[in-house]
Amino acid sequence: MAKKKSTSYKDAGVDIDKAGTFIQEIQPFIKSTSRKEVLSNIGNYGGLFHLDTEKYKNPILVSSTDGVGTKLKIAQMMNKHDTVGIDLVAMSTNDLIVQGAEPLFFLDYIATGKIDLETSVKIIEGIAEGCIQSGCALIGGETAEMPGFYQENEYDLAGFCVGVVESDKLIDGSEIRVGDEIIGLASNGIHSNGFSLARNVLFEQLKLRADDTMEELGTSIGMELLRPTRIYVRSLLNIIKNFTIKGIIHITGGGFWDNIPRILPTPCQAVITKGSWEIPPIFKIIQEAGNIDEMEMFRVFNMGIGMMIVVPKKESKETMERLEVLGETASMIGSIAKRDKDQPAVLFK
Repeated sequence: MAKKKSTSYKDAGVDIDKAGTFIQEIQPFIKSTSRKEVLSNIGNYGGLFHLDTEKYKNPILVSSTDGVGTKLKIAQMMNKHDTVGIDLVAMSTNDLIVQGAEPLFFLDYIATGKIDLETSVKIIEGIAEGCIQSGCALIGGETAEMPGFYQENEYDLAGFCVGVVESDKLIDGSEIRVGDEIIGLASNGIHSNGFSLARNVLFEQLKLRADDTMEELGTSIGMELLRPTRIYVRSLLNIIKNFTIKGIIHITGGGFWDNIPRILPTPCQAVITKGSWEIPPIFKIIQEAGNIDEMEMFRVFNMGIGMMIVVPKKESKETMERLEVLGETASMIGSIAKRDKDQPAVLFK
């Protein structure tokens, strides 16, 4: 009787040797994000980070986790994978900074049907760039090769970040009062939310291809959609040290309607002045092509505002000037008014 051929893990679709090669190739990117508090190298069972307890009187650790969503579909259509890692980091670190927390370290999770070294390295290159922009260290991660679960060349991403803030510096919106003003910081396009609607309008209704160019955009549809999410961490850490910041709002899923109320005290209403900032052309294209109601646009997309800051009126001008020096495009987009019973938390005028 003939001896039955031995079956290996590689035969089943998982290449352990390739995973090892991947770890070696991404080491330079990981090292580029290191902070002095990092105690471990990639490859250990867990990432080690020494919190400098002498630096803080009463520290609070703040954590966040997120993904990139269906924006990954665009990256896979374009075969361009070096920016979605920035998006991954941005979604978590921008969520930390709204509470005044400095991002400390980040971990990633990549799930794919089969490891493609070039693609996977490009993803990590983007993650490392996002960590550098955020000032946090990439201290660990996991790459799961799952044949039969993902289609060929498909992958998904998740990110996890931990930050720290002094307890008396925590920003939670509780100090927001009537008369405060709202500063909006420009986004870098769609960022990472609303892509299911954007893809439906652009690719299914308009029948466009990712490499089609539109004059209004000055680039292809795919490249416009892949603009990486802007990371606001360094700018906001700077102004937090020097100005009175009562609330910060990251405009992600849920747009203006769902994110602004998250930090408003019950008696307060955010009055947003339409036309007080420039809305990027991509949003106008999507709205007109899809015949989308304006308020639905503000519920799904950031509409050109990636972050909002609530400040006392007497400090608003100087705060905006500092933000501009730091490289942000800042606009005075609204104010805080008294909210009567049965009124919405957000009012557009």
